[in-house]
Amino acid sequence: MSKRFDIFKHAPAAYQSLIAIKTYLQDCSLPHALVDLVNLRISQINGCAFCIDMHSRDLLKHGMKVDKLVLVPVWREAAELFDARERAALAWAEVVTRVAETDVPDADYAAVSAQFSEKEISDLTMAVSLMNAFNRIGVSARLVPAAVSQ
Repeated sequence: MSKRFDIFKHAPAAYQSLIAIKTYLQDCSLPHALVDLVNLRISQINGCAFCIDMHSRDLLKHGMKVDKLVLVPVWREAAELFDARERAALAWAEVVTRVAETDVPDADYAAVSAQFSEKEISDLTMAVSLMNAFNRIGVSARLVPAAVSQ
């Protein structure tokens, strides 16, 4: 795997705008570990190796056990490892990420609303949207994961 283009060099102002959203999310209404969990799942769906590597490492730093980490792709089958808010956030992340296929049904909104306030859903949706943008950059640019570049 080799990097195709350097978006950081050639579109720094645009990239910094995304970083501003990331900075907002670091102090938002959601716990860091929950945002990282959602980011990992979105990155798995989108196939962004760079982001999967980064968010897996972040979750391990937050104290997530490897047993839980490796089951994120099949969180529904391993539901007992994930609390109600994690399950709701993961389901929302998946349905919003796959918006072209899902149209984000009312039932999914009702499910996330049972666990999160409107402020939290807004922050969660912003996190999902940002991660999808970062994934598209990572995959398109062929960003190299830390595990490969070591």
